[in-house]
Amino acid sequence: MLQLVGRAEEKQVLLNAYASDEPEMVAVIGRRRVGKTFLVRTVLQGKIDLEVTGIQNTTSKPQIENFHFLLKDLAGDNVALPTPASWLEAFRQLITVLKNDNGVSRKRVLFFDELPWLASRKSGFLEAFGFFWNNWASKNNILVIICGSAASWMIKRVVQNRGGLHNRITKRIYLKPFTLSETEAYLTHRNVHLNRYQIAQLYMIMGGIPHYLKEVKAGKSAAQNIDDICFSEGGLLRDEFTSLYPALFEKADRHIEVVRALGKKWKGLTRKEIVAQTGLSEGGTVSKILRELIHSGFASSYYPFGKRKKEMLYRLTDEYSLFYLHFIERKRVQERGMWKSLSQTPVYKSWSGYAFESLCLKHIYQIKKALQIGGIYSEAVSFTFAGNDELPGTQIDLLIDRNDSVINLCELKFYDEPFTISKSYAEQLARKRHVFKTVSKTRKQVFITLVTTYGLQANPHSLGLVDSALDLNALFD
Repeated sequence: MLQLVGRAEEKQVLLNAYASDEPEMVAVIGRRRVGKTFLVRTVLQGKIDLEVTGIQNTTSKPQIENFHFLLKDLAGDNVALPTPASWLEAFRQLITVLKNDNGVSRKRVLFFDELPWLASRKSGFLEAFGFFWNNWASKNNILVIICGSAASWMIKRVVQNRGGLHNRITKRIYLKPFTLSETEAYLTHRNVHLNRYQIAQLYMIMGGIPHYLKEVKAGKSAAQNIDDICFSEGGLLRDEFTSLYPALFEKADRHIEVVRALGKKWKGLTRKEIVAQTGLSEGGTVSKILRELIHSGFASSYYPFGKRKKEMLYRLTDEYSLFYLHFIERKRVQERGMWKSLSQTPVYKSWSGYAFESLCLKHIYQIKKALQIGGIYSEAVSFTFAGNDELPGTQIDLLIDRNDSVINLCELKFYDEPFTISKSYAEQLARKRHVFKTVSKTRKQVFITLVTTYGLQANPHSLGLVDSALDLNALFD
């Protein structure tokens, strides 16, 4: 029996759809390797009548033949089924098979996995699928689940469909990577017992992607697992990057160009800077690629505090891609203890700071909860000031701009021991606050908040300066 860790809300959506007295079409959308197929199979195990998975990089003929093979298994000896010549004929056969099985009283379940591969260009799949739903499924006791890793394709071609599938989806599941808390529960379920600092190290490289985390072995440290998974010859993540983007996007080389450009600058790039670095079209090409990367969970966009729309920044937020570009790709020779050696380099210090910052940004909900401001509307932004003759340049990792006339100026520090504020760093923090208040002209109260791995070691420099301090445990809550 398959067992599911976490995913309580998503599980309930599927169970409610199955228990419903009405026909249901559920779209499950999420990035590659996040566990969409596992979710559906686990929640509805023993109830799925037909599961069809798209085949990558092929024509409609093999797809239809595969569908026909599975349909014959569902039909048994009840119906003679010649090989269909088109998707429309294939779905007509599906209707015939389901009609002939009137003895089944429960809701029938059909699962179409990797829909973008099934519905290749000019295949006629979506039109035939729309015919099936509108002419038969929508009038019968049936649950249809559609699933795809190309999230942007799923949203544009299915969720926002303007043809026969317009407004036909009854429920949506946007499956996200695990949080730190869910990652801890998942590893514990697999009998991998690591402390939270070790788990955070793994998360900064693999994110909350179950398929990657499944490779973590019990009895080994985070560093040992990283060596095995990322640098050994047979490690899953040694070459995952080369297949990750082609599996999701047509002309994936352009997406990879943008990812490489974003990976070179921790704080992100404007659209104009991306065009300059990649040489891609300044028309809709870059906009389309960025939209697809964001929908698929590899990048994110944000406005720095007080900036205009054209100054929007785009960041690479896929942990694995960033790690691959800075470490794995550069070290193609297999060595024992590779990660321990790399973790002593200046590149590691820069990467770990950014990776921890990204981790914190993905756990804003937990940070707000720990600060006891979860019920207050707020926006999480960054702040950058280039500097002038009067004020020095300033970069602030995270600002939580609250509706109760308060702004938390957050400093995010990844250390392997309690963080101690020196006299010079205290002066730097006070200067950051002064520059921000002067440039932004804010009238709000500005609190300084520190988020570190092992908390803050109070001393005379922190007293009266730091208003609140959180440790790694707050991100796991």
